[in-house]
Amino acid sequence: MSVTGAANPMVVRVAAVDKAFAAGTNARRVLDGVDLTLGAGEIVAVSGPSGSGKTTLLGLVAGWVQPDGGSVLVLDGAHAPSKYGWHELAFLPQSLGLLDELTLVENVTLPLRLRDQASADAALLLGRLGIDHLRDRYPLEVSLGEQQRAALARAVVARPQVLVADEPVAHQDRARAESMMDLLRDLAAEGTACLLATHDDIAFAAADRVLHLSDGHLGPTVRAR
Repeated sequence: MSVTGAANPMVVRVAAVDKAFAAGTNARRVLDGVDLTLGAGEIVAVSGPSGSGKTTLLGLVAGWVQPDGGSVLVLDGAHAPSKYGWHELAFLPQSLGLLDELTLVENVTLPLRLRDQASADAALLLGRLGIDHLRDRYPLEVSLGEQQRAALARAVVARPQVLVADEPVAHQDRARAESMMDLLRDLAAEGTACLLATHDDIAFAAADRVLHLSDGHLGPTVRAR
């Protein structure tokens, strides 16, 4: 089943992708001929039960997982997704991936410092996400929800062309989740394509399309704006 985005320029194409993992002496197929396209400025949320392959699909787009069959094309396909810079493709994993030895503001500004790029966006993002007063604390000194907001700020600070996020609002109350999704809507309005794996109704409401992944198959569209 092909699940195709709007008429915006295509930035992600997943074509006939298969992926299986060893399960004892057998292989368990988590993706079976999955097709997906994602347009610039589009937010697509993927729903599905735990273990359905949502994280695997995101890992394929991010370049952390290789398909057994089919192909994944991100941006111009000039190199593997894992080789793209933060301004091209940013990934927000469930584990968040903050560096414990860096303060929150140092974590957030890391993608900019890697490119010798200065920006006032980091302070604005910290304020918008309600963690500016924690900027000089280390990840282990703040709550899990605050860590997640810092990880989101790091993922978006360089204004990536593609953002891949796994359960991006899982540790938030309703008000914080809505503010985070408002941020992603603003980012999408600037052209960023966002692919989310989520169980959250707030994320579904903010998405342009909601797709369902089950038994290795993706789609059809559950809901579209």
